[in-house]
Amino acid sequence: MSTTADRLDVIDTCTMMGWYTDQRDWDALERVFTDEVRLDYTSLNGGEPAVLPAKGLVAAWSGLLGSFTATQHVFSNFLVDLDGDAAVCTAMFQATHRMPNEHGGPLWTLGGHYRFGLVRGGDGWRIADVVMTATWADGNQQLLTLAAAKPE
Repeated sequence: MSTTADRLDVIDTCTMMGWYTDQRDWDALERVFTDEVRLDYTSLNGGEPAVLPAKGLVAAWSGLLGSFTATQHVFSNFLVDLDGDAAVCTAMFQATHRMPNEHGGPLWTLGGHYRFGLVRGGDGWRIADVVMTATWADGNQQLLTLAAAKPE
């Protein structure tokens, strides 16, 4: 496979993470990841990075992000570094979350960049490592707390 094709496949795989999340296609989302995923959202939540099974990660995201009326994750400015069957893709992002509520605005938007670590296997490129670095936010950040408190 050519370097150009690999680069495009890596970008598609990273884009699928946001697309399947926003479409609530949790089965397809799980297939974007390796069996275990290192996840680092410490710039937003503090704490430590975690290693989770893909199934557990998707279950957590479906519970939290699925509680919003809508989400939209937009990725841009992709930079891909290939090294055989491994790749690192960085991308800028903007993620908008919508949830009408009685105690504030219905939107929370977050921006920054992602660093994805990917590996290529027999079924193509899969995300093994996700580092999200939030650099700005606007709107009602309380929506995240409201989404986490919604009953399943």
